[in-house]
Amino acid sequence: MSQKTALVTGGLGGLGAAVCERLGRSGHTVVTTYTADNGRVAQWRERLQERGVTAPIHAVQCDVADWDSCAAMAEAVHEQAGPVDILVNNAGITKDGSFKKMTRENWDAVMRTNLDSVFNVTKQFADDMAGRGWGRIVNVASVNGRKGQFGQCNYAATKAGMHGFTMSLARELAHKGVTVNTVSPGYLATDMVMAMKEEVRQQIVDTIPVRRLGEPDEVASLIEYLASENAGFITGANLDINGGLHME
Repeated sequence: MSQKTALVTGGLGGLGAAVCERLGRSGHTVVTTYTADNGRVAQWRERLQERGVTAPIHAVQCDVADWDSCAAMAEAVHEQAGPVDILVNNAGITKDGSFKKMTRENWDAVMRTNLDSVFNVTKQFADDMAGRGWGRIVNVASVNGRKGQFGQCNYAATKAGMHGFTMSLARELAHKGVTVNTVSPGYLATDMVMAMKEEVRQQIVDTIPVRRLGEPDEVASLIEYLASENAGFITGANLDINGGLHME
């Protein structure tokens, strides 16, 4: 596959960093967005370089929940790395709580960061992909957007809504050579999950039929495939990668 430019939102840690690494090791120029640095950008660069990424890597500050910030980010990305061929909408947050206790502020914050961001970012690049006749858009949702989860009305709603966006845009862009797909991971062995108390983590594992957490690189490998030339006949799909936690 010829070298492309890939933009991964929220790529400094966890799954996002694994996706950046996979795409970078495939030879693609990689750009990530971040909200606050706090030394994390330097750590991200060091990690990718230590793991064999020799392609150019860039980090651009952006609030994906804000339209103007995304527009400015798109200009910066074009100046630093050129047109974007691969877009991975990965940025997201949680603000969990039962619906009875959920505040309007926590609802709005999750909606803006998880779902409005998909519009804000994709809008900057989709037309250009279509005009050039090739593009890959991958939206990272969640198993909980597929099955629901107690205390996550806001989060689950955004992740379910993300796939509605995927299917609709896939229909609009298919004839332009641009595919749009959703990946819905289950529970992964990220730093956040591994920092949980062991007994809490084990309770999660006990609900997963394969009896283990997923590895971020397993999901990144799937995203790498969806971003490839070989995945040109897959569009509008929601690919589950959850160890059997949810099946349909």
